[in-house]
Amino acid sequence: MLRALGLCTLVPVMVLSAAAACAQNYPARPLRLIVPYPPGGPTDILSRIFGQKLAEQLGRQVVIDNRGGAGAIIGTELAAKSAPDGYTLLMGTNGLLAINPNMYAKLPYDSVRDFEPVSFIATAPSVLVVHPSVPAKSVKDLIALAKAQPGKLNYASGGIGTSPHLSGELFKSMAGLDIVHVPYKGGGPALMGTTAGQVEIFFPGIMEALPPVRDGKLRGIAVTTIKRTPIVPEMPTISEAGLPGYDSGNWYAILVPAKTPREIITRLHAATVATLAVPDTKKRLLEVGANPVGTPPEELTAHIRAEIKRIGELMKSAGIRRE
Repeated sequence: MLRALGLCTLVPVMVLSAAAACAQNYPARPLRLIVPYPPGGPTDILSRIFGQKLAEQLGRQVVIDNRGGAGAIIGTELAAKSAPDGYTLLMGTNGLLAINPNMYAKLPYDSVRDFEPVSFIATAPSVLVVHPSVPAKSVKDLIALAKAQPGKLNYASGGIGTSPHLSGELFKSMAGLDIVHVPYKGGGPALMGTTAGQVEIFFPGIMEALPPVRDGKLRGIAVTTIKRTPIVPEMPTISEAGLPGYDSGNWYAILVPAKTPREIITRLHAATVATLAVPDTKKRLLEVGANPVGTPPEELTAHIRAEIKRIGELMKSAGIRRE
């Protein structure tokens, strides 16, 4: 058995008996969780909370490996090409799994083919915010204001094809508005531009939105998900406040490289669901704006496929071209 365990650590292609031994003894060493974003951002913060709690369930350390750059492509490619032995995990997001396939004509990874799903981790709404100088205090107010002043209001994003951009395009399309997209070089500058009054509207993630909203530097109008969030339960959704069916936001999921043994995926899935069920895990995720979610692997695959299609259609209607 020890010999088989050693083989599964050193040799990528195994005979069936050795593969079974790997799964039986899994995990036998620390795991690596690749986060394809720089330290300090929302995905990194969430990953560290989850990684610490997952380690408690598995009895092995989970090491966070930040591999930011190139729109999350660098870290995602690294994960896709890692050994399918269950010791490399990817913290996937809607950006790298659903937006990137529509943004880039060529990617060094395939969101579905190159990964095996483990589970959703969390969803995190964005928030429709406006500068305090904007007289609108509700979704209906903002739509009425924009229709009365076509082409006058601007909305910020962290760049073409980012989540705030797509949230803005969806809002613009569903409400039939003429508002102008102003892309910044990153979410931080976009948030600063909005608080400074350079632009009137922004759709930042809830983790970034709440501090300036609570400080009065921005006015929170509504959350972008179809359901209200327990983080700010008093804030309505865009759907219920004026645009029925509007649904946009961020999601996070754990995946492993394709061809990872099914027994290992089952073990990881069970540990993930158990991790998300721990009250302290739920509390800490909610504190950073994330709603914990645990799902069967097949639901994650179906969701990724549906999101790729939905975002592709939105980008086409908005005239956003692939790079």
